[in-house]
Amino acid sequence: MSEEQLIVLCTMDITRIPAEPDATTAVGAVMAELAGLGSRSFALPADADLSPVLPESGGVPTVWVTAGGASVEQGVVLYVHGGGFEHRMPELMNLTAHRISQATARPTLVVHYRLAPADPYPAPLDDVLAVYRSLLDQGVPAAKIVIFSESSGATLSLSALLALKESGTALPAAVIANSAITDLTLSSRSIDDNAAHDSGVDRTMLTRLIGQYLADARPDLPPQSPIHGALDGLPPLLLTVGAAEALLDDTLRFAQEASAAGSKVSVEVYEAMPHVFQLTILSERNPTGRRLLRGLTRWVADS
Repeated sequence: MSEEQLIVLCTMDITRIPAEPDATTAVGAVMAELAGLGSRSFALPADADLSPVLPESGGVPTVWVTAGGASVEQGVVLYVHGGGFEHRMPELMNLTAHRISQATARPTLVVHYRLAPADPYPAPLDDVLAVYRSLLDQGVPAAKIVIFSESSGATLSLSALLALKESGTALPAAVIANSAITDLTLSSRSIDDNAAHDSGVDRTMLTRLIGQYLADARPDLPPQSPIHGALDGLPPLLLTVGAAEALLDDTLRFAQEASAAGSKVSVEVYEAMPHVFQLTILSERNPTGRRLLRGLTRWVADS
């Protein structure tokens, strides 16, 4: 563990989640989930409703996914998906959205933001902002909006907070950012230290993805690189990351900076977990997924 990580652990609201029932079994279950994505069924449960809850989405393609018993009166979850800024899996996203809606009793709005390299920064961020503002324009209070995001989508959600704050727009009640890339200069030590344990997530891949996302934009400036922004005055943040991830330090460093700036930050580090371990929420039998879903459910309820 780096000195940087030790400093964060001493000063942050951080919880380490042990691998269940053990590291080898838990990581094996994650890898089995990933390997089976190409052949598994993404059929939605019978209670899933894809009818639009609200008519507008800021001109950006979106999908509403509402589980049985969920109601917009409880609020809305805005889901910003991952995929390296360059791809999406709509059926997988819809199933994830259903799980989130079911757990939170809120409809989930999935944002199909534009993708690099055809549409580099700021186009993806502009789309996330447009959808969020459309919710406000249609009468959904900011205090009833929670953003759920993963990987590159988590980068976009944190970037969106900085852009919204800069413009004076009301911020959401809370943000859940899973395994975010927060420093687009790729300065975090864990990118190299943990690459061997992280399913192909390494400096070469990240350099390519970030390069085509940023195009001519600088990696050391906000809002595109969240850690370089003013991190005071943000809504409560729940940041989850795997202890084996190349992006571990991106989460820990951002959490430390935001906490030092006075924002409320909670970090959950899942022992032994690689990138995209959060896909385990799709399996009711997976103990990691059950723990993660319980945690985000409590977080949303308290937001």
